[in-house]
Amino acid sequence: MRSHRVFATCYDRMNAAAERTFLGRRRAALLGGLTGTVLDVGAGTGANLPHLRSAERVVAVEPDPAMRQRLERRAAESTISVEVSAASADALPFDDASVDAVVFTLVLCTVGDPNAALAEARRVLRDDGTLAVLEHVRGTGRLARFQDAITPVWKVVGAGCHPNRDTLTTLRGLGDFAIHDVDEFRELPRWFPASPMLQLTARPTR
Repeated sequence: MRSHRVFATCYDRMNAAAERTFLGRRRAALLGGLTGTVLDVGAGTGANLPHLRSAERVVAVEPDPAMRQRLERRAAESTISVEVSAASADALPFDDASVDAVVFTLVLCTVGDPNAALAEARRVLRDDGTLAVLEHVRGTGRLARFQDAITPVWKVVGAGCHPNRDTLTTLRGLGDFAIHDVDEFRELPRWFPASPMLQLTARPTR
């Protein structure tokens, strides 16, 4: 996994305003009720950790060494049990049906194969578990065309971020989850490539 040192150094500062105005609130609402063992896939610098207040144990997966270095510092300060893993989203080294919740926040835009990442999430998730998703996604019309055009450059400067990922369609296409509580929203300017955003929870299909 390539180490994006500059991006990791700037990441928290770039997101600080969004965390104060809407992302922190969204994370709290989505993650605050998750219990048991929670797998945070693509945990980045650990922005989710303060909001996983009801979890008994968190496994924070982050393959980027530069991001993981910051994640480990935040994990050490957490009041809950946090294990940091260098695994990738499409090859999770965990047993089948071994976790109570899987979390994806602002990461499905960067994984090499979103279908494989979501399939792995289903594999490790218990049948009564929860999938929690907070992502920026593909827009429509002119914005979608702009996202397609800018993706080759955006993914270079944004540590692999693809602003044109249609995550909801991908998730529905797998057929592994019953999706509910879907909220597509806009908090950033309409022209911004990492907009709109999607928040949802889902349960595994049996």
